[in-house]
Amino acid sequence: MTDLFRAYAAHSAGGPLQPFDFDPGPLGDEDVEITVEHCGICHSDLAMIDSEWFPASYPLVPGHEVVGRITALGPRAKGREIGQRVGVGWHTGSCTHCNFCLGGEQHLCAKRQPTLIGRHGGFADRLRSHWSWAIPIPDGLDPAAAGPLMCGGGTVFLPFVLHSIKPTDRVGVVGIGGLGHLAVKFARAWGCEVTAFTSSASKRDEALALGAHKTLSSVDKAELKAAAGSLDFLLITVGAALNWDALLATLAPKGRMHLVGVVTDALALKSGGLLSWQKSLSASPTPPPSVLATMLQFSARHQILPQVERFPMSRVNDALDHLRSGKARYRVVLDADF
Repeated sequence: MTDLFRAYAAHSAGGPLQPFDFDPGPLGDEDVEITVEHCGICHSDLAMIDSEWFPASYPLVPGHEVVGRITALGPRAKGREIGQRVGVGWHTGSCTHCNFCLGGEQHLCAKRQPTLIGRHGGFADRLRSHWSWAIPIPDGLDPAAAGPLMCGGGTVFLPFVLHSIKPTDRVGVVGIGGLGHLAVKFARAWGCEVTAFTSSASKRDEALALGAHKTLSSVDKAELKAAAGSLDFLLITVGAALNWDALLATLAPKGRMHLVGVVTDALALKSGGLLSWQKSLSASPTPPPSVLATMLQFSARHQILPQVERFPMSRVNDALDHLRSGKARYRVVLDADF
C-alpha cells in the first residue's frame, strides 16, 4: 500500500476546506515526489474551489504554487536529485512527444496536465509531478516567498519573452495586485519605463515603491486620454471589465495590448483603433518549463520576489478568506505544518 498523502480539500463549490487523506497510487516512472514546504494561494485556486470557470470535481485539493524538496524519484526521472528544492506551477505534465512539446512549448500541449484539475494539488504534505515540470529553485531565492513565482511570476514574465520586449520600451501594467505587482518589478528590472495603472488611488504610492516610474488611473477618462500614444506595450493583469478602447488608445502605433488576467466578460473593443494604427491584441497562459527556469534565474539575479503574507496550512480557510476579502498584499503563502 502507498502511504496516504495528507491534504486539505473542498467537498462542494465554495465550501470550506477540510482535512483529506488520499492514495496517490504508484509513483510514475518519470515522476518526482515532492515534500511540500510552501504553497501559494492564487485566485485560480478560488475559481476552482467555487466552480467559477466550469463545474469542478470534488473533493478538490487546490494549490499550484508549490515549493518543496524532492523525496522520491521514478526510475526514468532525469536531471533531478533527492533533496533538491524545486517549484511546481499550474502544470505537472505534458505528453512530451507532440510538436508543441518537442518545440519547447509544453504549456500548449493538448494533453497538458494541470496541477489541480483531474488530480490533487499542493495544499498537501506531498505532490507529484513529471520531472520536467519540477523546476529547480535557485539558491538566491527565499523559498518561503518563491511559490507565487511558479504561477503568477511565470504568467507575467512570459509576455516579455514572447514579444521580445526591449529595455527601451515603454510598458504599462494594468492592475497592481497579485500579478501586477510582479509585472511592475519584472518590467523595471528589464530596463523599461514603467507606468502602473490602478483603479485605487491608495495604490499609487505602492506602485511607485514597487518600481513604477509613474502611475495612471485605469478608470479616469481624462487621465487615460492624456496618456494617448505614450506606451509600446500594455499588460492587462486583471479580470475585470475595463474601458478597452481608452486603454488601447494609450498605445503608440504598432503597440500591443496583452492579456494575462482571466476576463470572463466579452471584450467590448472597437476594431478601428487596432486597424488604424496597426496595433495588436494578444494573450498568453502560464509558461513552459524553460521559461519558468529562466524567470527564476532572472528573479534570483535581480532579487525579484512577490510581496507575501504567510499562514500555516492548518489555517488554510483563514488564508482563503483573507484573499477573498481583497486585503492581501499581494500574495498569500501557506507554510506546510502537517
